[in-house]
Amino acid sequence: MDYPQHVTIVEVGPRDGLQNESVFVATKTKIDLINQLSQSGLKHIEVTSFVSEKAIPQLADNEAVFNGINKPLSMHFSALVPNERGMIKALACNVKEIAIFTAASETFNQRNINCSIAESIARFKPVVDLAKTQRIHVRAYISCALGCPYEGEIKPAQVTAVAKRLKALGVDEICLGDTIGVGTPKQTKATIKSVLNLLPETQLAMHFHDTYGQAIANIVASLECGIKRFDSSVAGLGGCPYARGASGNVATEDVLYLMHGLGIKTGVDIFKVVAAGDMICKALKRKNQSKVANALMANPR
Repeated sequence: MDYPQHVTIVEVGPRDGLQNESVFVATKTKIDLINQLSQSGLKHIEVTSFVSEKAIPQLADNEAVFNGINKPLSMHFSALVPNERGMIKALACNVKEIAIFTAASETFNQRNINCSIAESIARFKPVVDLAKTQRIHVRAYISCALGCPYEGEIKPAQVTAVAKRLKALGVDEICLGDTIGVGTPKQTKATIKSVLNLLPETQLAMHFHDTYGQAIANIVASLECGIKRFDSSVAGLGGCPYARGASGNVATEDVLYLMHGLGIKTGVDIFKVVAAGDMICKALKRKNQSKVANALMANPR
Protein backbone atom coordinates (compact mmCIF):
# COMPACT_ATOMS: atom_id res chain seq x y z
CA MET A 1 0.00 0.00 0.00
CA ASP A 2 1.33 3.44 -0.97
CA TYR A 3 0.85 5.87 1.89
CA PRO A 4 1.43 9.63 1.73
CA GLN A 5 5.07 10.58 2.34
CA HIS A 6 4.13 13.37 4.73
CA VAL A 7 1.08 14.17 6.87
CA THR A 8 -0.03 17.19 8.89
CA ILE A 9 -1.11 16.74 12.48
CA VAL A 10 -3.57 19.29 13.86
CA GLU A 11 -3.27 19.36 17.65
CA VAL A 12 -6.68 19.96 19.23
CA GLY A 13 -5.93 19.10 22.87
CA PRO A 14 -5.83 22.67 24.20
CA ARG A 15 -9.35 23.31 22.86
CA ASP A 16 -11.27 20.11 22.19
CA GLY A 17 -9.44 18.24 24.92
CA LEU A 18 -9.54 20.70 27.82
CA GLN A 19 -13.09 21.89 27.14
CA ASN A 20 -14.30 18.42 28.12
CA GLU A 21 -12.37 18.08 31.35
CA SER A 22 -14.43 18.44 34.53
CA VAL A 23 -12.02 20.93 36.08
CA PHE A 24 -10.84 24.37 35.00
CA VAL A 25 -7.19 24.31 34.02
CA ALA A 26 -5.29 27.44 35.04
CA THR A 27 -4.58 29.93 32.27
CA LYS A 28 -0.83 29.71 32.85
CA THR A 29 -0.94 25.92 32.56
CA LYS A 30 -2.83 26.16 29.26
CA ILE A 31 -0.28 28.64 27.94
CA ASP A 32 2.61 26.42 29.08
CA LEU A 33 1.01 23.42 27.36
CA ILE A 34 0.58 25.25 24.05
CA ASN A 35 4.11 26.63 24.19
CA GLN A 36 5.51 23.14 24.81
CA LEU A 37 3.50 21.70 21.94
CA SER A 38 4.61 24.43 19.56
CA GLN A 39 8.24 23.52 20.38
CA SER A 40 7.67 19.86 19.42
CA GLY A 41 7.48 20.40 15.68
CA LEU A 42 3.69 20.59 15.56
CA LYS A 43 2.73 23.47 13.25
CA HIS A 44 -1.04 23.50 13.70
CA ILE A 45 -2.61 23.95 17.13
CA GLU A 46 -6.25 24.69 17.94
CA VAL A 47 -5.77 26.99 20.92
CA THR A 48 -9.21 27.75 22.32
CA SER A 49 -12.83 28.55 21.54
CA PHE A 50 -14.46 31.97 21.58
CA VAL A 51 -17.71 30.74 23.07
CA SER A 52 -19.79 31.97 25.97
CA GLU A 53 -18.23 31.07 29.30
CA LYS A 54 -21.69 29.87 30.36
CA ALA A 55 -21.59 27.26 27.59
CA ILE A 56 -17.96 26.19 28.03
CA PRO A 57 -16.64 27.49 31.38
CA GLN A 58 -13.40 25.53 30.92
CA LEU A 59 -12.43 28.00 28.17
CA ALA A 60 -13.61 31.20 29.80
CA ASP A 61 -10.04 32.49 29.60
CA ASN A 62 -9.93 32.25 25.79
CA GLU A 63 -8.65 35.79 25.21
CA ALA A 64 -5.97 35.56 27.91
CA VAL A 65 -4.73 32.24 26.56
CA PHE A 66 -4.59 33.31 22.91
CA ASN A 67 -2.88 36.59 23.77
CA GLY A 68 -0.50 34.90 26.22
CA ILE A 69 1.06 32.18 24.08
CA ASN A 70 4.30 32.51 22.16
CA LYS A 71 3.62 32.90 18.44
CA PRO A 72 6.53 31.76 16.25
CA LEU A 73 6.05 32.81 12.63
CA SER A 74 6.04 29.19 11.49
CA MET A 75 3.01 28.29 13.63
CA HIS A 76 -0.66 28.12 12.66
CA PHE A 77 -2.81 28.89 15.71
CA SER A 78 -6.57 28.57 15.30
CA ALA A 79 -9.69 29.03 17.41
CA LEU A 80 -13.22 27.69 17.28
CA VAL A 81 -15.80 30.40 16.55
CA PRO A 82 -19.51 29.64 17.13
CA ASN A 83 -21.05 32.87 15.84
CA GLU A 84 -20.44 36.46 14.76
CA ARG A 85 -19.94 37.63 18.35
CA GLY A 86 -17.21 35.03 18.80
CA MET A 87 -15.66 36.10 15.51
CA ILE A 88 -15.38 39.69 16.70
CA LYS A 89 -13.58 38.50 19.83
CA ALA A 90 -11.26 36.37 17.71
CA LEU A 91 -10.43 39.30 15.46
CA ALA A 92 -9.60 41.42 18.51
CA CYS A 93 -7.03 38.75 19.43
CA ASN A 94 -5.61 38.80 15.88
CA VAL A 95 -6.60 35.22 15.18
CA LYS A 96 -5.54 34.21 11.65
CA GLU A 97 -7.35 30.86 11.38
CA ILE A 98 -10.80 29.88 12.64
CA ALA A 99 -13.00 26.81 12.77
CA ILE A 100 -16.79 26.64 12.58
CA PHE A 101 -18.90 23.58 13.29
CA THR A 102 -22.11 21.84 12.32
CA ALA A 103 -23.15 18.19 12.17
CA ALA A 104 -24.36 15.53 9.78
CA SER A 105 -27.18 14.79 12.24
CA GLU A 106 -30.13 17.12 12.71
CA THR A 107 -30.79 15.85 16.23
CA PHE A 108 -27.19 16.27 17.34
CA ASN A 109 -27.13 19.80 15.94
CA GLN A 110 -30.23 20.68 17.92
CA ARG A 111 -28.75 19.23 21.14
CA ASN A 112 -25.34 20.81 20.52
CA ILE A 113 -26.08 24.32 19.20
CA ASN A 114 -29.89 24.51 19.34
CA CYS A 115 -30.56 24.87 15.63
CA SER A 116 -30.97 22.85 12.46
CA ILE A 117 -28.13 22.14 10.04
CA ALA A 118 -29.50 24.73 7.62
CA GLU A 119 -29.82 27.31 10.40
CA SER A 120 -26.27 26.66 11.58
CA ILE A 121 -24.88 27.23 8.10
CA ALA A 122 -26.92 30.43 7.74
CA ARG A 123 -25.54 31.55 11.10
CA PHE A 124 -22.01 30.99 9.87
CA LYS A 125 -22.38 32.99 6.66
CA PRO A 126 -21.52 36.39 8.23
CA VAL A 127 -18.63 34.72 10.08
CA VAL A 128 -17.16 33.32 6.87
CA ASP A 129 -17.80 36.57 4.97
CA LEU A 130 -15.95 38.50 7.67
CA ALA A 131 -13.12 35.97 7.64
CA LYS A 132 -12.72 36.37 3.90
CA THR A 133 -12.40 40.14 4.15
CA GLN A 134 -9.57 39.60 6.66
CA ARG A 135 -7.94 36.75 4.68
CA ILE A 136 -8.54 34.32 7.53
CA HIS A 137 -8.41 30.58 6.86
CA VAL A 138 -11.73 28.87 7.63
CA ARG A 139 -12.02 25.22 8.63
CA ALA A 140 -15.48 23.64 9.01
CA TYR A 141 -16.14 20.63 11.22
CA ILE A 142 -18.87 18.14 10.42
CA SER A 143 -19.64 16.30 13.67
CA CYS A 144 -21.18 12.82 13.82
CA ALA A 145 -19.87 12.04 10.33
CA LEU A 146 -19.75 8.31 11.10
CA GLY A 147 -22.51 7.93 13.65
CA CYS A 148 -24.83 9.85 15.98
CA PRO A 149 -25.74 9.14 19.63
CA TYR A 150 -29.37 10.03 18.85
CA GLU A 151 -29.94 8.96 15.24
CA GLY A 152 -27.54 6.03 14.98
CA GLU A 153 -25.98 5.31 11.59
CA ILE A 154 -25.08 8.26 9.37
CA LYS A 155 -24.97 7.60 5.63
CA PRO A 156 -22.13 8.97 3.47
CA ALA A 157 -24.72 10.86 1.42
CA GLN A 158 -25.79 12.80 4.52
CA VAL A 159 -22.22 13.89 5.18
CA THR A 160 -21.65 14.81 1.56
CA ALA A 161 -24.82 16.91 1.48
CA VAL A 162 -23.57 18.98 4.44
CA ALA A 163 -20.09 19.24 2.92
CA LYS A 164 -21.66 20.59 -0.27
CA ARG A 165 -23.40 23.37 1.67
CA LEU A 166 -20.17 24.26 3.48
CA LYS A 167 -18.22 24.34 0.24
CA ALA A 168 -20.80 26.73 -1.20
CA LEU A 169 -20.35 28.86 1.91
CA GLY A 170 -16.70 29.29 0.96
CA VAL A 171 -14.80 27.38 3.64
CA ASP A 172 -11.17 26.47 2.93
CA GLU A 173 -11.12 23.07 4.61
CA ILE A 174 -13.59 20.48 5.89
CA CYS A 175 -12.88 18.16 8.79
CA LEU A 176 -15.03 15.05 9.28
CA GLY A 177 -15.46 14.14 12.94
CA ASP A 178 -16.27 10.70 14.33
CA THR A 179 -17.67 12.37 17.44
CA ILE A 180 -18.64 9.21 19.33
CA GLY A 181 -15.97 6.92 17.92
CA VAL A 182 -18.28 4.36 16.32
CA GLY A 183 -16.81 4.44 12.81
CA THR A 184 -15.08 1.47 11.21
CA PRO A 185 -12.50 1.42 8.38
CA LYS A 186 -15.05 0.30 5.78
CA GLN A 187 -17.44 3.10 6.73
CA THR A 188 -14.59 5.61 6.93
CA LYS A 189 -13.48 4.81 3.38
CA ALA A 190 -17.02 5.01 2.01
CA THR A 191 -17.60 8.42 3.59
CA ILE A 192 -14.25 9.83 2.47
CA LYS A 193 -14.72 8.63 -1.10
CA SER A 194 -18.16 10.22 -1.20
CA VAL A 195 -16.91 13.60 0.06
CA LEU A 196 -13.89 13.51 -2.27
CA ASN A 197 -16.35 13.77 -5.16
CA LEU A 198 -16.80 17.38 -3.99
CA LEU A 199 -13.31 18.51 -3.04
CA PRO A 200 -9.66 17.41 -3.24
CA GLU A 201 -8.00 15.43 -0.46
CA THR A 202 -5.87 18.50 0.35
CA GLN A 203 -9.03 20.21 1.66
CA LEU A 204 -10.23 17.27 3.75
CA ALA A 205 -9.14 16.35 7.28
CA MET A 206 -10.24 13.61 9.68
CA HIS A 207 -10.98 13.79 13.39
CA PHE A 208 -11.35 10.47 15.23
CA HIS A 209 -12.35 9.51 18.74
CA ASP A 210 -11.22 6.19 20.19
CA THR A 211 -14.36 5.03 22.02
CA TYR A 212 -14.21 1.51 20.57
CA GLY A 213 -10.51 1.36 19.80
CA GLN A 214 -11.04 2.04 16.10
CA ALA A 215 -9.29 5.40 15.72
CA ILE A 216 -5.91 4.10 14.53
CA ALA A 217 -7.56 1.62 12.15
CA ASN A 218 -9.69 4.44 10.76
CA ILE A 219 -6.63 6.65 10.32
CA VAL A 220 -4.92 3.89 8.33
CA ALA A 221 -8.06 3.58 6.18
CA SER A 222 -7.96 7.34 5.64
CA LEU A 223 -4.30 7.19 4.61
CA GLU A 224 -5.24 4.58 2.04
CA CYS A 225 -7.70 7.11 0.60
CA GLY A 226 -4.93 9.71 0.31
CA ILE A 227 -5.87 11.84 3.34
CA LYS A 228 -2.91 13.79 4.75
CA ARG A 229 -4.44 15.89 7.56
CA PHE A 230 -5.43 14.41 10.91
CA ASP A 231 -6.62 15.89 14.20
CA SER A 232 -5.34 14.47 17.46
CA SER A 233 -5.18 15.44 21.11
CA VAL A 234 -2.14 15.26 23.37
CA ALA A 235 -2.59 12.45 25.93
CA GLY A 236 -5.95 11.63 24.32
CA LEU A 237 -7.73 14.46 26.14
CA GLY A 238 -11.36 15.23 25.44
CA GLY A 239 -14.65 13.57 24.64
CA CYS A 240 -17.88 15.30 23.73
CA PRO A 241 -20.16 16.96 26.32
CA TYR A 242 -23.23 16.36 24.13
CA ALA A 243 -22.53 12.69 23.39
CA ARG A 244 -22.67 10.57 26.53
CA GLY A 245 -20.07 7.81 26.63
CA ALA A 246 -17.79 9.33 23.99
CA SER A 247 -14.21 8.81 25.11
CA GLY A 248 -11.30 11.04 24.26
CA ASN A 249 -9.82 12.04 20.96
CA VAL A 250 -7.17 9.78 19.53
CA ALA A 251 -3.88 10.56 21.29
CA THR A 252 -1.31 12.57 19.38
CA GLU A 253 1.37 10.25 20.73
CA ASP A 254 -0.39 7.22 19.19
CA VAL A 255 -0.85 8.93 15.83
CA LEU A 256 2.82 9.91 15.73
CA TYR A 257 3.88 6.37 16.64
CA LEU A 258 1.75 5.04 13.79
CA MET A 259 3.02 7.52 11.23
CA HIS A 260 6.67 7.08 12.12
CA GLY A 261 6.22 3.31 12.10
CA LEU A 262 4.85 3.53 8.56
CA GLY A 263 7.76 5.71 7.48
CA ILE A 264 5.52 8.77 7.08
CA LYS A 265 7.10 12.10 7.95
CA THR A 266 5.37 14.39 10.43
CA GLY A 267 8.16 16.79 11.43
CA VAL A 268 7.18 16.25 15.07
CA ASP A 269 9.36 15.08 17.95
CA ILE A 270 7.24 12.44 19.69
CA PHE A 271 9.27 12.66 22.89
CA LYS A 272 8.49 16.36 23.28
CA VAL A 273 4.80 15.65 22.79
CA VAL A 274 4.98 12.89 25.43
CA ALA A 275 6.57 15.37 27.84
CA ALA A 276 3.79 17.89 27.19
CA GLY A 277 1.21 15.16 27.75
CA ASP A 278 2.84 14.16 31.02
CA MET A 279 2.77 17.76 32.19
CA ILE A 280 -0.92 18.33 31.48
CA CYS A 281 -1.94 14.95 32.94
CA LYS A 282 -0.16 15.76 36.19
CA ALA A 283 -1.85 19.16 36.30
CA LEU A 284 -5.26 17.58 35.75
CA LYS A 285 -4.58 14.95 38.41
CA ARG A 286 -3.74 17.65 40.95
CA LYS A 287 -6.87 19.60 40.02
CA ASN A 288 -9.09 16.52 40.35
CA GLN A 289 -7.54 15.55 43.67
CA SER A 290 -8.19 19.06 44.95
CA LYS A 291 -11.78 18.90 43.69
CA VAL A 292 -12.39 15.63 45.55
CA ALA A 293 -10.78 16.97 48.73
CA ASN A 294 -12.94 20.09 48.64
CA ALA A 295 -16.06 18.00 48.11
CA LEU A 296 -15.21 15.81 51.10
CA MET A 297 -14.62 18.86 53.29
CA ALA A 298 -17.94 20.35 52.23
CA ASN A 299 -19.79 17.07 52.86
CA PRO A 300 -17.94 15.18 55.62
CA ARG A 301 -19.19 11.69 56.32
